[in-house]
Amino acid sequence: MVYVHPHPTATGVIERPTGALSVNPAHASYVPTRTVHVPETSVFYNLEVAARRYPSKTAIQFYGAAYTYAELLRDVEHMAGYLQQVCAVQRGDRVVVFSQNCPQFIAAYFAILRADAVMVPANAMLRLDEMEHIISDSGAVVAFVAQELAAQVAPLVGKTCLRQMIVHAYGDALGDDDAGLSVPDWLRPRSPAALDFVGGALWNAALAQQLQPAPALAGPDDLCMLPYTSGTTGKPKACVHTHRTVMTSFVGSSLWRPTNAASVFLAVAPLFHLLGLQNNVNAAVFNGGTLVLMPRWDRETAAELIERHGVTFWAALPTMLVDFFSQPGIEQRDLSSLALITGGGAATPQHINNLLKERYGLDYIEGYGMTETASFLCTNPLHKPKRGCLGTPTFGVDARVVDPQTLEPVEQGEVGEIVVHAAQIMLGYWNNAKANAESFVVIDGKRFFRTGDLASVDEEGFLFMRDRLKRMINASGFKVWPAEVEAALGGHPSILESCVIAVPDPHRGETVMAVVTLRAGASDSVEDILAWCRDHMAIYKAPRIVQIVDSLPKSATGKIAWRELQEEERARRAS
Repeated sequence: MVYVHPHPTATGVIERPTGALSVNPAHASYVPTRTVHVPETSVFYNLEVAARRYPSKTAIQFYGAAYTYAELLRDVEHMAGYLQQVCAVQRGDRVVVFSQNCPQFIAAYFAILRADAVMVPANAMLRLDEMEHIISDSGAVVAFVAQELAAQVAPLVGKTCLRQMIVHAYGDALGDDDAGLSVPDWLRPRSPAALDFVGGALWNAALAQQLQPAPALAGPDDLCMLPYTSGTTGKPKACVHTHRTVMTSFVGSSLWRPTNAASVFLAVAPLFHLLGLQNNVNAAVFNGGTLVLMPRWDRETAAELIERHGVTFWAALPTMLVDFFSQPGIEQRDLSSLALITGGGAATPQHINNLLKERYGLDYIEGYGMTETASFLCTNPLHKPKRGCLGTPTFGVDARVVDPQTLEPVEQGEVGEIVVHAAQIMLGYWNNAKANAESFVVIDGKRFFRTGDLASVDEEGFLFMRDRLKRMINASGFKVWPAEVEAALGGHPSILESCVIAVPDPHRGETVMAVVTLRAGASDSVEDILAWCRDHMAIYKAPRIVQIVDSLPKSATGKIAWRELQEEERARRAS
């Protein structure tokens, strides 16, 4: 079966539908009836438009503090001026943001774009050596860093291409009133009087200079961001996204899952991940909506914020929903404002789907996207979602299921690799010709991205995930690549060989397990290795389970038989 949108370039304002979404039974291709025209502007321009339309409307609600669109734009302009005049940031320069969710993260993001620079979001759980790779690989010259993470970046100023850090404190954005909410202690510290290292500046001091940037020059085909995704080579790769590819994704999302200026977004998904940045920040600002911002997941606070601020849109991982609806007293909360809950990345427990439908009349609208596709690619129709399903291709997406070896289309119901051609797909991997050669193919004269995900298509054209061609582990929505973890384990003085596999986890969906052999004479325990992993890797990558064995199974060519280990462990757990 070939699963096709015949309009692969999303290039039009939403047009009047000519009929219902349907499948042509003659060749089982998905026939779209709508096309989306993407604005020929930069992503920053959306903030300028929203601030002109709704200057006194709340853009960001952060515990007891509210920031209007006019205030957000003011800070963005001043910070962009600081980047250009003090940090000497030029058009196309890369700037890192290394922080948990906070108003400063959002202002830094738009300031980077206002300065015609390129945003590099960094996972706030990364360690020093992991940050060094991202900064060096991207060529970032400036970093916006949260106060508690400064130690992970300060040693890199001057050692790498990084020239300066701009440090912010979450507590500075809290205001003086907690509004009766439970604010965690780690969030409260405010900025110090001065920084104790060279090459750093305080966020508030930079803003206080009130510098103005030069006229904006970036257009739709300028680089917008370089989000990193891990790969089978063991080192994270940057996805090259322009303003056009980024905009195509969230503009299409806003039309498919209707949002507008009255929409209120619960922004708890990390903004350094495209699930949070695209579905919350970019979608909200494009529509002039309001962001209710949470820096980390807390189920009680989430319930309070939904009720208090009338949240209508929630992009949530299935693990969040499981935790949220298991809290005592949740049935007494007024969640009637919720109009749409969407997400994906892991299987959703059946009892959660049933609870949402029976208690609130809601469907969990599952979707499918990748960092390489700027998040939004496939999703379920709101009027006809299917459970446990990736949905259908969205506006202008040509998605096909093909044999991974021959690239020929497979029959309906058979499993093959998803390949996609669409306007939101990245230009390629940053400075990585080998990865680009492996990831893109030409079919029928069009450039397709190989997702590495295996799926099948039903008789109505809905995609169902079946397996992963690549060895990615999905732990609570975070992508973990075994080769990267194995490369890190290679730095342990006592580990001889390692094999990292995915094992089922009732809370995380999947978790990371390492099967290792030790060097002669080593006496390290499982607890010793687990502790070392926590110290040397981001917490979501670090193995939660370690097994020490005498030897690892190998193939005839000498490669470690990871699939054999994984299947044996899953069979053992199932029995």
